[in-house]
Amino acid sequence: MMKIIRIIVSLFVSAEIAFSGIGGPASHRVTPERETGKYTQYVNPFIGTGGIPWACAMLSPAACAPFGCVRVGPDTCAAGGTASIKTNTSGYYYEHGHMLGFSHGRLSGTGARDYGMFRVTPCVNGRKPASLPFLHKDESAYPGYYGVYLPSCSAVCEMTASSHCALYRFTFAEKSTPTVYIDASSCISSGRTEDSSVTPGEGGKNLTASATLFGTFSGRYQGLPVYMYAEFDTPAKEITPDENGVTVKFADNEVRFRTGISFISAENARNNLETETGGKDFDAVLKSTVSEWENRLSAIDIQADAETMEIFYTALYRSMIMPTDFTDSSGEYLGFDKKVHLAQGFRYRTDMSLWDTCRTTHSLYTVIAPDIQRDCIDSLLDMADKGGVLPRWPMGAGYSGSMFGNPANIVLTESFLKGFDFDAEKACDYMVRCAQGEIGDEDQKRDMLAYNEYGYLPDDMTDRYSVSKTLEFSWENDAVSRLCSALGRDEEAEMLSHRSGFYKNIWNSGSRYFMPRNSDGSFKKVITHVTSFFDDIFGTKIFNAFCEGGANHWRWSAQQDVQGLINLFGSRELFVSELEKFMKSASAERAALDPGSGYWIGNQHDIHTPWLFTDAGRPDLTQKWVRWTLANRFSTDIDGLDGNDDGGTLSSWYVLAAVGIYPVAGTDRYYIGSPCVNSAVITFPSGKTLKITAHNNSKKNIYVSSVTLNRAEITGGFITHDMLTSGGELVFEMTDKY
Repeated sequence: MMKIIRIIVSLFVSAEIAFSGIGGPASHRVTPERETGKYTQYVNPFIGTGGIPWACAMLSPAACAPFGCVRVGPDTCAAGGTASIKTNTSGYYYEHGHMLGFSHGRLSGTGARDYGMFRVTPCVNGRKPASLPFLHKDESAYPGYYGVYLPSCSAVCEMTASSHCALYRFTFAEKSTPTVYIDASSCISSGRTEDSSVTPGEGGKNLTASATLFGTFSGRYQGLPVYMYAEFDTPAKEITPDENGVTVKFADNEVRFRTGISFISAENARNNLETETGGKDFDAVLKSTVSEWENRLSAIDIQADAETMEIFYTALYRSMIMPTDFTDSSGEYLGFDKKVHLAQGFRYRTDMSLWDTCRTTHSLYTVIAPDIQRDCIDSLLDMADKGGVLPRWPMGAGYSGSMFGNPANIVLTESFLKGFDFDAEKACDYMVRCAQGEIGDEDQKRDMLAYNEYGYLPDDMTDRYSVSKTLEFSWENDAVSRLCSALGRDEEAEMLSHRSGFYKNIWNSGSRYFMPRNSDGSFKKVITHVTSFFDDIFGTKIFNAFCEGGANHWRWSAQQDVQGLINLFGSRELFVSELEKFMKSASAERAALDPGSGYWIGNQHDIHTPWLFTDAGRPDLTQKWVRWTLANRFSTDIDGLDGNDDGGTLSSWYVLAAVGIYPVAGTDRYYIGSPCVNSAVITFPSGKTLKITAHNNSKKNIYVSSVTLNRAEITGGFITHDMLTSGGELVFEMTDKY
């Protein structure tokens, strides 16, 4: 079915291109010499930018700096300028054959449409077109760079970025009219803006612009103000403002200009531009940004086949696009109280897809980017100070309210257990008060109070997701309990540890599944082998006790107490048998039209399931299914991920599993798996290194006969964070039989 859908989509795109008459002189196409290095050469930003609309990774080839603010790139569309539903939440969808222009921001890999501000559109005959056709063979992208040839305006359009700035280089054909339109009212897809304005500066050398964004998430609070300062390196011949933006005509065919972005003021946007790009031309900024990417990607140096190298370094790159640096060059940032504050000792970061990233991405940061993890910790606590509660999906300058539960509990507890120094007592206070139902939004408090009273969240006392919420609350209570215990808050630790076992109260011993349960204790009947994915997509709410999946997906969600979950099945043998049935029933296609009720790494609730075999005494099956996942659920194709990347969550899964480890989120432990790389060297900020070697590794030799760390054998299938980061050599002996 997926192949049929892909064929239909491809035919539609071909028809768009044929109708547009796209083409043009080969000399005008984008064929620049790549400014890449040892690691950036392997990154392919087009991986995960296409596929089945709702099942694709929602990624973009936009140019950006590591963990930056600006992500400048194309906003694509169908012919005539129509933005298709569920296809371009990042602004870019590979199956499109047209684009609206190039905007300055987007979320990475999420299902939410936000940012897309100050879109720049090359004009045709001096006028802004409804859309611009293009061909993928005329595109180029690598870390820090995006370029495309647009035939209808006879221009090669290139862009690069620093953290808060974008630099443009448009090369128009000799007989064309070099003109661009800057839209102050633009946004991603179905979002909107208010109070947009543009003010040209004196002498036609610069302009300022502002708007308030109301996207999927920013529209859930008071909107997000954003400001731009643009400076023209190429003299402007004429600047003509209108209601939504400004048309800028240039005297030269090679048009160069730069923009600074701020969420505080136009003055700050200008300061950001001067601080980050002052005295540097396009090529110098590009070289600097590529160097930043090289430095970040060098944290893990692997040896593997060419395909694995491309998938791995692209995944590592994707893990470092968000969270967003919200801190201006002045050190100022816009807080959750909508006031301006000064960050002291950290960079204030936002856009954390915590419900997803708490499972893999933040664990990866604790290993290779502890500076970013520390920023995230301080930012989360600041958000709670300004907004009243720890966020579960902070976007821009406010709470998005997306998803449910308290995933920040997982991130903060894990960080503390791994040795991060922060105000853990303050964090614990917020976590305990939220677990008690004292703080949070009204739905959050209502759900938590009911969970605490009944020992589960009754299905008839919440609007939706009663099973999923019960399971997540149990997991998160365990994390708070661990933090309380580490801080000597024993009474609270005991109370929350008890509540972490409430997941057992929705286990139906007859069906051996977690089932929705009413306040009178009765279970509701649910068809177990059905996914509720389409309930969330289309709002049918047939099986709304489960979030973005069904009973079969959520059957394995007791990460905090896998041994307790095994006991619910009655025996280890039955647990292993049922878990392997689940793995074997995975969709035959990656990023499928319908993911089905089997193993589905493309959504977060069951991404940990292959590792659970280790808890049941079968590490060989963990090794088998991890290697299957690495080989079958990731590729170099445009649909190279099995679902939304969600701020680098799936990409981080690949990076960690590829080198042979996987985090037990909310703890300081990692599972030992089966690496698909021949070797890897992880360089820690301390200067220590860990060399990982997989002897006799191959596509056939997927089993591990032994694992040693500094020649000492590791048994039990786990390694701690201290053991990992102390350095040395981790050696896997690989074989084709267990």
